[in-house]
Amino acid sequence: MATWQCVKQCGACCHLDPAERPDLDEYLLPDEMELYLSMVGEGGWCINFDKDSRECRIYPDRPRFCRVESEIFLDMYGIEPEELDDFAIDCCRQQIEGVYGDRSLEMLRFDQAVGF
Repeated sequence: MATWQCVKQCGACCHLDPAERPDLDEYLLPDEMELYLSMVGEGGWCINFDKDSRECRIYPDRPRFCRVESEIFLDMYGIEPEELDDFAIDCCRQQIEGVYGDRSLEMLRFDQAVGF
């Protein structure tokens, strides 16, 4: 059974381009949408993503929509806690593929980390 986990120095989820996420208004509250859009920088990357270290500069204080936690996913997406691993893995794989490609080092590292 695969278990979701974040893989350091990936950053695929930090590619926030709203053009690639047309359903944002379906799960972000109006104030979250405003914050999200304010975080989109050059090339669609989050302004808090350090491209050199490939890490989030505000990780401990990141917004709710940047967190993979069962209560948040239940509230935002209606995902039950027992479904979180599969849902989060699918989301990450789609995002990694879109940003880096399905045969990228990031995808290989992610698949290995989650036991996929």
